[in-house]
Amino acid sequence: MIPRYTREKMGRLWTDETKYRTWLKVEVLASEAMAKIGRVPASAAKNIAEKADFTVARIGEIEAETRHDVIAFLTAVAEHVGPDARYMHLGMTSSDVLDTAFAVLLKEAGGILIEDIDLLMEAVKARAMEHKHTVMIGRSHGIHAEPITFGIKLAVWYDELKRNRARVAEAVKSVAAGKISGAVGTFANTPPEVEAYVCEKLGLTAAPASTQIVQRDRHAGFFCALAILASTIEKMAVELRHLQRTEVLEAEEHFAKGQKGSSAMPHKRNPIGSENLSGLARLVRANAMASLENVPLWHERDISHSSVERVIGPDSTIAMDYMLGRMTGLIKNLVVYPERMMKNLNLTGGLIFSQQVLIALAAGGISREDAYRIVQENAMRTWAGEGTFQDLLLADSRVTERMRPEDLEKVFDLGYHTKHVDTIFRRVFD
Repeated sequence: MIPRYTREKMGRLWTDETKYRTWLKVEVLASEAMAKIGRVPASAAKNIAEKADFTVARIGEIEAETRHDVIAFLTAVAEHVGPDARYMHLGMTSSDVLDTAFAVLLKEAGGILIEDIDLLMEAVKARAMEHKHTVMIGRSHGIHAEPITFGIKLAVWYDELKRNRARVAEAVKSVAAGKISGAVGTFANTPPEVEAYVCEKLGLTAAPASTQIVQRDRHAGFFCALAILASTIEKMAVELRHLQRTEVLEAEEHFAKGQKGSSAMPHKRNPIGSENLSGLARLVRANAMASLENVPLWHERDISHSSVERVIGPDSTIAMDYMLGRMTGLIKNLVVYPERMMKNLNLTGGLIFSQQVLIALAAGGISREDAYRIVQENAMRTWAGEGTFQDLLLADSRVTERMRPEDLEKVFDLGYHTKHVDTIFRRVFD
């Protein structure tokens, strides 16, 4: 489980105090709604609203005997309300309180996470603009492919974060659904007007149809959205870990004064932040699997989902809050080495321009198959250390018969690969 102190605002949301306060809001609003339809005396509803209170310690004492958290809660509140407490929880079942309050907490947690995503997107955008034209090698299969810019890499992340933000926002909207429909969802003892009143006051939608519980596909959607977001964070983290490898070292996490990288090797500067994020992403994804298992419950309800949600509710949202905050810090403070990027780009002696040579030869009248063969032969010689790609091509009569040296020179222009950077940025950031 993630320590509750990692991010103060999110941590407070999942304390017992906040949980019971949210339960109390549901109960007070239900009493108000019942008073409005004449099922509860107005004076009793007023008294409940004014006097209802509890202490977490007292609820714990009662629950130790009753072994039922909602009954313990109601008993503790009744000690403050007095005789009018008999009008609390009238016609309701425990899940009316639990599910409606859980929806409130998940909605608030989702709101915090959306704010976190916005902050991360701001950080990614700022660094993308800074490195819009910082040329580096693009890689596929871990092998040098063709040039890109570091700004484009960041723009891809930003675009993905936009989709994550929309996905989380939609999931929050779906999971923010309450119910006050009774033991099997029939409103037998509490009319729909009560549910409508409570949900409206809490900023929730009323589930159009429910059993004893709000259906768990809503919750699965929420936790799956977090799992996808966590995977995006890990995707970024894995890339940062790769870029910090000694053999690559194109970017690295900020290494603070006094920081230590290894107990045995004083020279080490490790990507510990990114590695932490990769690990936490596994937990969030695992919790999403647990939420999916909560969807197929027995009949109108069993409680196999309850124990799961007591863990994954706080753990996934606190972990995600921490992950977003930490990645924002990593991006803001990331140390980037453009000179090393350029050095690495030139490691293969110009092989990264092979596709342009292929296109140029084909345009000069050679079949694509023959052009590919010529280019690959010279590329393999370059790999073998026989010379630079451009020099070997200039020495190949099959090439010079079709291309002038000055035309071949133009093929080895980095600007060819970066000419549409502005278009990409407009599509992503406008």
